[in-house]
Amino acid sequence: MLRPIIGILIVLLISGGLAWAGSQGSVYVPRIPLFAICASIGFLLHWIVFVPSFIFQTEHYFDLTGSISYIVTVTVAAVIHPSLDLRGLIICILVSIWAARLGSFLFIRVKRAGKDRRFDEMKKRFWRYLLTFTLGGAWVFITMAAGLAAITSMSQRPLGIWLAIGMLLWLVGFTIEVIADQQKTKFRKNPDNAEEFITTGLWGYSRHPNYFGEIVLWLGIGIIALPTLVGWQYMTLVSPIFVIFLLVKISGVRLLEEGGQKRWGADPAYQQYVATTSMIIPLPKKS
Repeated sequence: MLRPIIGILIVLLISGGLAWAGSQGSVYVPRIPLFAICASIGFLLHWIVFVPSFIFQTEHYFDLTGSISYIVTVTVAAVIHPSLDLRGLIICILVSIWAARLGSFLFIRVKRAGKDRRFDEMKKRFWRYLLTFTLGGAWVFITMAAGLAAITSMSQRPLGIWLAIGMLLWLVGFTIEVIADQQKTKFRKNPDNAEEFITTGLWGYSRHPNYFGEIVLWLGIGIIALPTLVGWQYMTLVSPIFVIFLLVKISGVRLLEEGGQKRWGADPAYQQYVATTSMIIPLPKKS
């Protein structure tokens, strides 16, 4: 029990430090930095949803809560900001499009599957499950911290080349993520593929192209936000680094790679696929 409690405190401490840093150039509403207000929204929503999720032992609304948190956060920022500029509005729109698409996709997927195996054990333990939901709030805040700093900024800068580069990266990343998800969904709908692993389409060039797309689009958000950052706000550029670390080392890639080895580790075809296919970045097959 002690480890999850310590984990929660560490997550809140780190998030609090980043909230302080990101608030340095934020507008105030009226005496509280808008950045700090928005930083708390994801945590509050996750904690609210945690209560019925633990009581009814369900994980069905975890990913959906995350997506709603993104949309609510940028909406609050846009509505409350006294003079939201075009850069901030663009970031709000990009974040909302991504969150709405991914949230609905994950919610439909878990409903069809009936459960998400990642939560089988943790949802039975109060503090561990609360840590998971707290991490969900931190995921929302830290992932969008750079973009949120730009949205809530009191300073305005010309749009310029950074906006063009960032939007291009976001579009490329979003497109890759959507296509990869669609290809895997189509693959899974075929009953013959129930116990098979996908190697076609983008999955023939990367074992996790959807995560590559997500990394690229958040890098794009960070680049769009860059010109507006001042002082300690540069710490919010940890956002894309955090996305890479969490997706590769903590949740997505690591868990899927371990699961893949458990399911198909004895299959020579799977070992060949792993040996010849890039893990993240889509690349030609290794010889």
